[in-house]
Amino acid sequence: MSERNFDLIVIGAGPGGYVAAIRAAQLGFSVALVEKRETLGGVCLNEGCIPSKALLESSEQYAKVNNELADHGIEVPNATLNLNKMMARKEGVINKLTGGISGLMKKNKISVISGTATLSGKDGDLQQVTVGEQTLHANSVLLATGSEAIELPHLPFDGETVINAREALSLQEVPQRLLVVGGGVIGLELGSVWSRLGAEVTVVEMLDQLIPLSDPQLAQMLQRSLKKQGLNIHLKTKLEKIEKKEEGVLATLTAEKGEQQLTVDKVLVATGRRAQTEGLGLAAVGLQPNQQGQLKVDENYQTAASGIYAIGDLIPGPMLAHKASEEGVVFAERLAGQKSKVNYDAIPSVTYTWPEVASVGRSEEGLKRDSIEFKTGKFFFAASGRALASGFSDGFVKVLASPETGRILGIHIIGPHASELIAEATTVISFGGSVHDLAVTCHAHPTLAEAIKEAALAVNGEAIHA
Repeated sequence: MSERNFDLIVIGAGPGGYVAAIRAAQLGFSVALVEKRETLGGVCLNEGCIPSKALLESSEQYAKVNNELADHGIEVPNATLNLNKMMARKEGVINKLTGGISGLMKKNKISVISGTATLSGKDGDLQQVTVGEQTLHANSVLLATGSEAIELPHLPFDGETVINAREALSLQEVPQRLLVVGGGVIGLELGSVWSRLGAEVTVVEMLDQLIPLSDPQLAQMLQRSLKKQGLNIHLKTKLEKIEKKEEGVLATLTAEKGEQQLTVDKVLVATGRRAQTEGLGLAAVGLQPNQQGQLKVDENYQTAASGIYAIGDLIPGPMLAHKASEEGVVFAERLAGQKSKVNYDAIPSVTYTWPEVASVGRSEEGLKRDSIEFKTGKFFFAASGRALASGFSDGFVKVLASPETGRILGIHIIGPHASELIAEATTVISFGGSVHDLAVTCHAHPTLAEAIKEAALAVNGEAIHA
């Protein structure tokens, strides 16, 4: 069995792990990156963020050709879907990005080791990690193994009729009828993809709104929009059981109004994710995850075991790729003695439906719960020249600010390209900016970003175009 020594071993090559490895290498550490997949990038790049966005973009283009281009005077009769080519494009995007990460590893002289890593405890002062026939030693080990889809006890995945998000991204044909269990980000994004491509999609959500942690007004507008697009949405509804029949899967739904049955071809379970720690050997270093499989860490991301660190989906907080990346950078810099910190109050969240939904900072509900006074400014894209010119004017921007100082507490957007607009909002909140700061910032005209300025002005009743 061969042995190798490093300053840092990173387990997991997702957006947290590979970013941490790069930053640590930049700071002069010798780094090993261990990944059990054949390719780097983790769930996000291989079966999550990137493939879903590729299919969302492709399906959106298909929907435009069939439903929207005629309004622009562009008529495309008899447009057809080539799903195999669409899937091949998705794979091409993934391959290009995974290859790019491999190139970054070589550029930064990071040792990439393929295999499943297991913590083996300490060997003297060094942490020991076993990967197949190799034994690795390091002063520090970073756990960045991400998360996996939650499997419901009464809906075990079979890869055929009951599927998870990974499988929903690789279907070889458009299902005629798709039932989506869970009205969160993953369920709505994948439900939108297959609805645009021709499936009859039904979404069931146990709670009383879609994307439950989002602003209720945004969720309500999104629900109306998705219904217009053809999705059937049932809130406060539970999938009680399924039975496989010759004609498909008979699903029994229960709600306040009683029981309902419908027959579908596939059931996509998208009810959340759970930290992936199985097989890591946590017991060997005295670590016990909580019920969600997550580990408690200190300000340096060190766990209760000295020299063992964790970031991303393995620790509390939203399971977001960009959160993991930020933590990866800060972990490496703090390991090098710097005083970096993640601003957890300025981490944006995005749902890539149409219209898109994006938020950063505090919500109205949270501010009310904490008895914090605030004022609200809102601007609708229906009054935006750029939005009207593009043909997509549904939605609005909402700004929450302190009535005393004008400091912006939260910004919530539903509308075209909200995923891009939220960057300006995040920057303003990161620097403790105020509605005045946005008001005196000249925005190019005509742009969608003008809506953020107008919403900030609306906080004090000064919006020009509202």
